[in-house]
Amino acid sequence: MFNKDSESMPRTKLKDLQLERLKWSMAHAYKNVAHYRQAFDKAGFKPEQFKSLDDMKRVPFLMKSEMRANYPFGLFAVPMEKVIRIHSSSGTTGNATVVGYTKNDIEVWAEVMARTIACAGGSEKDIVQVAYGYGLFTGGLGVHYGAEKIGATVVPISGGNTDRQLMLIRDFGTTMLACTPSYAINVADYVEKKRPDYKWSDTKLRAGIFGAEPWTEQMRKEIETRMGIQAFDIYGLSEVIGPGVSCECSAKSGLHVFEDHFFVEIIDPETGEILPEGSSGEIVYTSLTKEACPVIRYRSRDITRIYYDSCSCGRTFVKMDKVSGRSDDMLIIRGVNVFPSQIEAILMEIEGTEPHYQIIVDRKGAMDDIEIMVEVNEKIFSDEVKVLTDLSNRIRQRMQGVLGVSAKITLAEPRSIARSEGKAQRVVDKRKIK
Repeated sequence: MFNKDSESMPRTKLKDLQLERLKWSMAHAYKNVAHYRQAFDKAGFKPEQFKSLDDMKRVPFLMKSEMRANYPFGLFAVPMEKVIRIHSSSGTTGNATVVGYTKNDIEVWAEVMARTIACAGGSEKDIVQVAYGYGLFTGGLGVHYGAEKIGATVVPISGGNTDRQLMLIRDFGTTMLACTPSYAINVADYVEKKRPDYKWSDTKLRAGIFGAEPWTEQMRKEIETRMGIQAFDIYGLSEVIGPGVSCECSAKSGLHVFEDHFFVEIIDPETGEILPEGSSGEIVYTSLTKEACPVIRYRSRDITRIYYDSCSCGRTFVKMDKVSGRSDDMLIIRGVNVFPSQIEAILMEIEGTEPHYQIIVDRKGAMDDIEIMVEVNEKIFSDEVKVLTDLSNRIRQRMQGVLGVSAKITLAEPRSIARSEGKAQRVVDKRKIK
């Protein structure tokens, strides 16, 4: 479902379309949402003053804290009788961020998710097993609607129940699996440890669309090798629309951002200054077509870069790199900035480790202390103490050499670190608890 009219339009035409839709979105938000009216007025900026894309720097940001402050429906720009769906975050660290959808918003969401599945090679011939969670989380229903839009057959199993997941992949002839990458690894582990009779080569599974958490190239190779599939990165945020903001195509050279619906910028996370194309920083989103809950310059806290290069698939949208982490998830250890994804990349380079780990950060006196617990494979764990000591030293030296961080390395026995059927909890920061 590669829509050549919208996905391969010339860049100049796309910029004109973005400008037209930005003017509409800002005026819509200003007219109908008190928060935007107050924020724009405080910044001394009116929507009618927006004349070119260069004017974005004059528009105030929307912060997640402001979304929470407007709980539940303070950012809705249409009457409730026009809202046909509500989703929200878990709200485990405060008020949930709540988003609403009109009928047209749902149709746009289905369209961009259909594009996402098409980017990964999906079509009406596919059977898509949706193992993201359903409910208030946007993942399950987002993929579901996109798969139906493209004409594929949907298996709405939701997360967990790995034995049943495997049974349906085999019995229903599932060709595409949608879940978090950490759950895909868990499924591969389960097969190897508990279902040695189960052969991926006996199934029709050929691709996975994985998102909802940052993951590394090393994890992609791990999934592809162990499951015998092609693994594609998809990206989205509940606050912006849900999954369907961007996706990799078969080239796997970056994620195409669906720019006819989302305007993106990269800013310095400290100063808020817009950075030039190709720079790494925090990605900021403005919705161009959302009716119920428009977002204007929403600060995602996700760290990536955006750039344009011609792609063999023919799409002309800008690309974004895989998200390396979140600015608010960045660990500062004795003055050194470290992202969990950097630690993951190192662990997965070292033979003998498993793709299951946890980072524990604590403060002892005035000093930060970091412990990295990582599972090792059964052969290594059952080996002599010297082998384990050598492995621990290799990991410690690699961390010090690449990241400049001295860490305590704890080698854990296989299957001892808690598994997740959704997003994996990689970091336990005890400094925030004290």
